[in-house]
Amino acid sequence: MNKRIWLSLAHMGGREQDFIKEAFDTNWVVPLGPNVDAFEQSLVEYLHEDRYVVALSAGTAALHLGLILLDVKPGDEVICQSFTFAASANPISYLEAKPVFVDSEKDTWNMDPVLLEEAIKDRLRKTGKLPKAIIPVHLYGMPAKMDEIMDIAGRYGIPVLEDAAEALGSELNGRKCGTFGELAALSFNGNKMITTSGGGALVCRTEEEARQTKFYATQARDAAPHYQHTHIGYNYRMSNICAGIGRGQMFVLDEHVARRRAIHTLYTELLKDVPGITVLQNPDGRFDSNFWLTCILVDPSVAGKTREDIRLKLDAENIETRPLWKPMHLQPVFVDAPFYGNGTSEHLFDIGLCLPSGPTLTDEDIRRVVDTIRQDM
Repeated sequence: MNKRIWLSLAHMGGREQDFIKEAFDTNWVVPLGPNVDAFEQSLVEYLHEDRYVVALSAGTAALHLGLILLDVKPGDEVICQSFTFAASANPISYLEAKPVFVDSEKDTWNMDPVLLEEAIKDRLRKTGKLPKAIIPVHLYGMPAKMDEIMDIAGRYGIPVLEDAAEALGSELNGRKCGTFGELAALSFNGNKMITTSGGGALVCRTEEEARQTKFYATQARDAAPHYQHTHIGYNYRMSNICAGIGRGQMFVLDEHVARRRAIHTLYTELLKDVPGITVLQNPDGRFDSNFWLTCILVDPSVAGKTREDIRLKLDAENIETRPLWKPMHLQPVFVDAPFYGNGTSEHLFDIGLCLPSGPTLTDEDIRRVVDTIRQDM
């Protein structure tokens, strides 16, 4: 049996253990500490914008607290991209608010600005209120059309909470994803661009937003000598140990981005003459995806095989792949949520596949994946 080729494994650069050891040596093995502060600052510097970053236990926690900061209450509606992972939408339900799902456009596979405005107008007609927030997602690292989305959001006065969980290092017009919205969520899960084993961060525009985020993330304890709480809080802060991993990962972030982009370029070259296979590309020069995962579309009428045929063939050869995200409006848990769509995300889900893209993969590994795809085609 050939060695297993995984979809996206974490890669340690070597400095991580230095910061973990420092935490043990100084007995900072509890939540918060010097590693947390330094990790947050390194992320601020990386984003190249006037922002504040709060390290948290997960990207989902970041989205949850972001919605709290945007004053989302039970019964409020929040517009969310349908074509995404469930963590983009679940925090809406945590707050007993109501998700309103918007379909994707074909260039980036992300939130369609035309349908976004249609949804806003229709919700205003039907409910008499504007949605409380908008959550676009930079899917698979591809930047959403944030210029158009932010213009629409601005005209209606609706704040934007970016889900940049998959897009650390991606840029639109030279500007890092995670710096467009009022707030943005990052993820450091084990398969992301960098990892803290598990973890995330909320990117804030103001110091006050960062202060409120830290307050809610540490059980919302009031300023008193005893434990007093006038708000519901959460245990969402990142530990000093995990942040030590993150500090080490920052030294290899640029390397990880470059390697994933190189892997995407190699896939594009090797698959260019394979009938029925299309690789997702940057739509034009404004977009610079980190290509967290290289994704393909399989046209069965041309390829002679379905997406599922190829996935099963790769699995039989010990190669991990994954279908594209199943849209949220098709998920049983969100069956009653309003949806504004044109069939784009459903079609992408039917024919799309994520290919192995981790930074530890060699060119030989990528060729083995492509050779397996090309068999009998």
